[in-house]
Amino acid sequence: MTTDSDVESSADRDGADDGQTSARAPDDDTEAYADLGATTENAMAIAETSMDRVRELVPDETLADRVRQKAVHATGDPEFQHLVRFTGETDDEPVRAGAEAVLDERPIVTDITMVKAGITGRGHSCPVRKAIGNGADLAERTGMTRTAASVLELDREGVYDGAVAVVGNAPTAALALADCIEDGTRPAVVVATPVGFVKAAESRERLREVAREHGVPAVTNVGRRGGSGLAAGLTNELVHVASDARKGDVALE
Repeated sequence: MTTDSDVESSADRDGADDGQTSARAPDDDTEAYADLGATTENAMAIAETSMDRVRELVPDETLADRVRQKAVHATGDPEFQHLVRFTGETDDEPVRAGAEAVLDERPIVTDITMVKAGITGRGHSCPVRKAIGNGADLAERTGMTRTAASVLELDREGVYDGAVAVVGNAPTAALALADCIEDGTRPAVVVATPVGFVKAAESRERLREVAREHGVPAVTNVGRRGGSGLAAGLTNELVHVASDARKGDVALE
């Protein structure tokens, strides 16, 4: 397992099919499953059945429950609902903050290309960008990882203030983001699920501590597991909550 990968496959560099193309445009009934790429009748049936089964295993009462459900769906593991952590006055606070940022069309900033490719293009008008590819000079000069340098470079440009900051792969990116928050940066919300055996759990723990100390809402997890797909899925759920709020189906106040 690669824990802090700056080496991306050709498919990742070129961008993955995120399900945004289809033989026909989705109607209103398919919007709830846009992040799954479900727009045909058969795909819709599969997506709906899958989420119905998740709801049998995970409570469906709060906004935080929706994120827990998404975590279970993304990992295929019902026990993962118990590994999700919410930093805020309530568990719902990071979800509200993320949805409000989406409604305000704030940037969504990911650590690597793979996470960016997994962010749905439907239901929001937020600019989505990746950090990796920035800060090459800093990485070469200091010897730090490219992902850490890229976060520091974007932070120097003020990109993370008010943004949805997403880390799905690189523990050093999460550690760099924690340093930025400690130095005064204030993302609207942080979603961080870096994966691996080296620094992954520790990076998330530090990010939780710093976010709690400085009042930054955050969604993270404990343990070694995580990854790009999980980070993208949780971020997409913030988009779905925002869409429901826009329609009046969810109250964010």
